[in-house]
Amino acid sequence: MRWRRRGAPLGHDLRARVVHEEIAFGSGIVAGASDNDPTTVATLAVIGSTTTYELGWLTLLIIPMLAVIQAVAAQVGAVSKRGLEDCVRAEYGRGWAFAALASLLIVNLLTLAADLEGGGAALGMLTSVPYQWWLIPLAALTVGVLIFSNYTAIERVLRYVTLLFLTYVGAAILARPDWHRVLLDSFVPHFSFDRNTVAGALALLGTTLTAYAYVWETISQSEEKPPLRRLGLVQVDATLGIVVAGLTFWFILIATGATLGVHHKTVQTAEEAAQALAPLAGKYAELIFALGLLGSALIAVPVIAGTCAYVAAEMFGWRRSLDASFNHARAFYLTLIACVAIATGIGFGGVKPITLLFSSGIAGGITTPFTMALMLLVARNSKTMGKHRIALWLTVSGWCVTGVVTLATGIYLVQTVAGG
Repeated sequence: MRWRRRGAPLGHDLRARVVHEEIAFGSGIVAGASDNDPTTVATLAVIGSTTTYELGWLTLLIIPMLAVIQAVAAQVGAVSKRGLEDCVRAEYGRGWAFAALASLLIVNLLTLAADLEGGGAALGMLTSVPYQWWLIPLAALTVGVLIFSNYTAIERVLRYVTLLFLTYVGAAILARPDWHRVLLDSFVPHFSFDRNTVAGALALLGTTLTAYAYVWETISQSEEKPPLRRLGLVQVDATLGIVVAGLTFWFILIATGATLGVHHKTVQTAEEAAQALAPLAGKYAELIFALGLLGSALIAVPVIAGTCAYVAAEMFGWRRSLDASFNHARAFYLTLIACVAIATGIGFGGVKPITLLFSSGIAGGITTPFTMALMLLVARNSKTMGKHRIALWLTVSGWCVTGVVTLATGIYLVQTVAGG
């Protein structure tokens, strides 16, 4: 983002600077909110239906864990003025950059396919039209907005779409939970080794600590190019986005736990969760849950698709910017179109949503610790960050989070190979 529009009078500098400040604040909200995608909603619905509120404390504990990672990502993007993939290629070579690209694309394509299905399912519930009919319109809308709009406009719209997350709060209230038990389970940590509880805890860590959210944070800051005197505000913005997403996780858990969990009605998808709410909490609960699911898809799908295009362009040195025209960033936009087309094809391939959720969860669990570690190395690299390397406490916190995710992934894979 430029301080002054090309050709604008010098007298407009101050006003342009004020606009820039306003626009830059909010990119972290979009990046954080994108973590609450339909696959995350589905995972939380499954956890709520099987464990009720038992993992409420872990849901809240994830907020500071995510905040640490997003704060690191924000500092990397703001200081280096580059996305994570670009930083890795410049400092550690094309081999490591290609490994990061491959890991990101695999999980992003699977997640994008699952999220397109989730958005289609939400529209299907709202219109009574089968979700398959909505896959191509959603894909076309995503591609059209990303190609024919610009970064600032896209970010501004997505920022307001996050208001749809308030519907999850309404769904939780309509579910009439036992608030005493909710608060007890949320603020008094306890853990049982029941199979559902262990599986739920691992799935929760795997689906929320995903790479595309923090990679997009580095990309958004490289687009915004905020002045370094605003570095603290940039990190506050990133943290605020995670708080919004994290509290949303909590309310989804309450809504599904108070209805499905209490009545021992297990579901496997967000669509099933929304439909099951109707007889237990009323038709309005189903409708507002569906609206929240739609909002989750409308934020996550463009972010994931954009991340795919950016990391590929950074790897191969192509021009990349959502502010550039199609003719000036042809390879960038063709990559974006190809990724959305592949994800849409997967949606039409007859793959069940729960299978996509499972596959993206495994892929994300394997690749996330790798990209997270690369980002922490970049964040402490004096050549890339200069005197603005991340603080020691943030470094230690980041590696602790990486260790937790790695351990959870290891346990999850051992359980999967062993058959549960």
